[in-house]
Amino acid sequence: MNFRTRLQPEPRGFLIAPMVDILLVLLGFFMLTWSFARQERELDVQMPSAGESKEQRRSVGEVIINVKSDGSLVMNRRTMSPDDLLSALSRVASLYPDQAVVLRGDQRVDYGTIVKTLDLCRRANIWNVAFATANPPGDASGAQPATTP
Repeated sequence: MNFRTRLQPEPRGFLIAPMVDILLVLLGFFMLTWSFARQERELDVQMPSAGESKEQRRSVGEVIINVKSDGSLVMNRRTMSPDDLLSALSRVASLYPDQAVVLRGDQRVDYGTIVKTLDLCRRANIWNVAFATANPPGDASGAQPATTP
């Protein structure tokens, strides 16, 4: 005969320390992905450097047009034809008349392609265009491209 009473394990309740660990990991993950999502970077666009450029704060909803070395136009990570880009910029200009556009041209692209892209912006009634440049080779102050108004 077993006269011993079995001890029931006491319920522990809600453990807060593992939950805090999980939340901190999720917070770090979302902050990191948000940081990368804010930056529009085409890896195959190498911008020329400018010594007198100024570091600009990135704004939410900023329109960035990448002109690749082969002359293709990329807006919002989508390759577009000049007609598609014109219609997209016209829609943006009708909704936000003072919308700024940042033009990121590859250093090997033909100058005429940049002029045609500027002409598309003008035809879409966008007047606020800035040129993105890379930091000078000896400057390691930051990783974000500077703009030259």
